[in-house]
Amino acid sequence: MATMTAAQRREQAKAEYDAFVAACPSRKLLDRISNKWVTLVLAALGSDSTHRPGAECAGEPRAMRYSELSRLLAGVSQKMLTQTLRSLERDGLVARTVVPTVPVTVSYELTDLGLSLYETVRGLKAWAEVHMDDVLAHRETYDARVA
Repeated sequence: MATMTAAQRREQAKAEYDAFVAACPSRKLLDRISNKWVTLVLAALGSDSTHRPGAECAGEPRAMRYSELSRLLAGVSQKMLTQTLRSLERDGLVARTVVPTVPVTVSYELTDLGLSLYETVRGLKAWAEVHMDDVLAHRETYDARVA
């Protein structure tokens, strides 16, 4: 049996990734990126729009400070936003920049890897907003039928 280098082992594993297999590491990634706060953080960082209700995520990606994200993402707790940003940084989707000012300025922005996911997340967010009335109508019909 030939010895493989670490790079060769990674390439072989990459070719074998299959999220339908329980032990596949891509499942953990899917679990992470399907989280609502991850979706909303990525959508926020990927867009410079004003984020008015009903506004599309448009414009160019930009860095945002923690406080901006916190205000924008209504309902997110400080703990959850911190955990979300740390996990995104760990996965290489978000870069954290610290500027030694008084007080310290910390900003977050999408990396190239994060930008590659942004379009999918943006589409998912837009789909949910466009089709929410349809989903609510189907829920109502289903609940009346089941009750």
